[in-house]
Amino acid sequence: MISLQKNELRKKVLELLVIRASGFSFDSQRQYPLWELPNEQLKYLLKQGLGGVILHGGSVQEIKNRSITLRRWAKQSILLCADVEEGVGQRFEGGSWLPPPMALGLRYAKNPQEALYLAEQYGRCIGSQARRCGLNWVLAPVCDVNSNPLNPVINMRAWGKDPHTVSALVCSFHRGLISQGVLSCAKHFPGHGDTRVDSHLELPILDNDFSRLKEIELIPFKDLIDNGVHSVMTAHILLKKIDSAFIATFSKKLLSHLLREKLGFQGLIVTDALIMKAITKKYGPGEAAVMAFEAGADLILMPENPFEAIEAIVEALIKGRIPVKRLEQSLERRYRAISKLNSFDCDSFDDEISFNNKEFEQSDDQCLVKKIIDISVEIRNNLSSNDSNGLVNLIRVDDILPCKFLSKSSPAFLIPKKFGYKNVLFHSLGVDPWKKDSNDQLALDRFGKGPFLLQLFVRGNPFQGNQNETARWKAVVHQLQSKDLLSALIVYGSFYFWHDLSKVLNPSIPTAYSPGQMPAAQQKTLDAFFQNDKEQTLIKENVIKFTD
Repeated sequence: MISLQKNELRKKVLELLVIRASGFSFDSQRQYPLWELPNEQLKYLLKQGLGGVILHGGSVQEIKNRSITLRRWAKQSILLCADVEEGVGQRFEGGSWLPPPMALGLRYAKNPQEALYLAEQYGRCIGSQARRCGLNWVLAPVCDVNSNPLNPVINMRAWGKDPHTVSALVCSFHRGLISQGVLSCAKHFPGHGDTRVDSHLELPILDNDFSRLKEIELIPFKDLIDNGVHSVMTAHILLKKIDSAFIATFSKKLLSHLLREKLGFQGLIVTDALIMKAITKKYGPGEAAVMAFEAGADLILMPENPFEAIEAIVEALIKGRIPVKRLEQSLERRYRAISKLNSFDCDSFDDEISFNNKEFEQSDDQCLVKKIIDISVEIRNNLSSNDSNGLVNLIRVDDILPCKFLSKSSPAFLIPKKFGYKNVLFHSLGVDPWKKDSNDQLALDRFGKGPFLLQLFVRGNPFQGNQNETARWKAVVHQLQSKDLLSALIVYGSFYFWHDLSKVLNPSIPTAYSPGQMPAAQQKTLDAFFQNDKEQTLIKENVIKFTD
């Protein structure tokens, strides 16, 4: 009897797990094998009733084929999701890659109507492309109010630093997203925007109380709940003045009482990934899954070991630690969410595996990307031609393994080279470029004579932990300026980083800023910067009018 009960419970618990899988078809192609199950185990869990899969890697064609395969392996309707906050092309080649949401947050201050219109198109673009490549759940929008400029992980992923700006933009984005028949997700509850620690690496601890949350963090979440958001993702943060014993993901005070009862949210509560170090440094995979479910989470995202997570929740149900009624409530919420998916989510597209040689990214999508890039790039003084010998194009990136926005054919390399610059790449895995007696002075003799075009790719990103970069690169700018070796500066990414650096720049030095780091943003920025003839060709080929 106990064995039968366990088997029945195990099948039900499986529906509440969302595990990570590669977007590629073959096990040998997995980019993150520690997080992505091999196909044999993945197929087994899907046949047993696994509730969802989060996908990463591959092209839009590959992800569509993969989605079809996963649906065929599954026993029932499954949730297929991805972190595509900045467009399907952010994760899957061939899709649109949009500038980060903060680009529209900055635009909102100048032209609110245009920003709101573009935010809705932003959501529509992501929803349409996600659905067309087989996804039915988009883990967006980010509702965090980035109130801390030194936030290393939210940063440009947020729609702004003001709660009302964020609220207006995420509601517009949400309207566009769900119009395409996919589920939405507000994250990271109750707000990750005031942290100075990346929860992928450490546990952020905050002093914010309920009055502070009500004044800032909760405003976008409440407005999206009122606008029918389908799911809410938790934050791995500790609010010690609200619940000193449990992080938000494990806190009944925050999930069951605040989110469910006070804010009235009736949809799915999903954990942030349980493989993040804010969790794994203290909790095992089984206990973490149980604590999240016990606190009020409905879906368990990316447990470190899904098999241990399943068994631990089953044991907690059998022993009465968690009432079976909680399981039934979560299953009912999952069923309700899936029932909202429209006819686009059915399996009828299985026989249309290819995109029939058509471009996946449609002309409207391309025009949207170009429009947002065009209005977000800032140029201060064009770079005049320089006949000096020894010109150096020094490019700084976090990492090159992988670096999706940078390759040998990227405009950041090709355009300066055309104007006589020698390309030098600076990254965390390269040779140490710093002077032996200084952590913030470059050993200039290792790079070349100069002068230098400095291109800095810096923004808040998961796992990077680069919030201390501003002080170091301020010192480098001072160093180059003092030697009259800084010919120009371009920052791609963090507005906060750009703002701080621009304070120490000589106003006569050519400078440029782009929120986007993708090749299209590099092309636009460098064409304008160098007054490259190719820019005029691009403009003529991409003429578009946007109306509010």
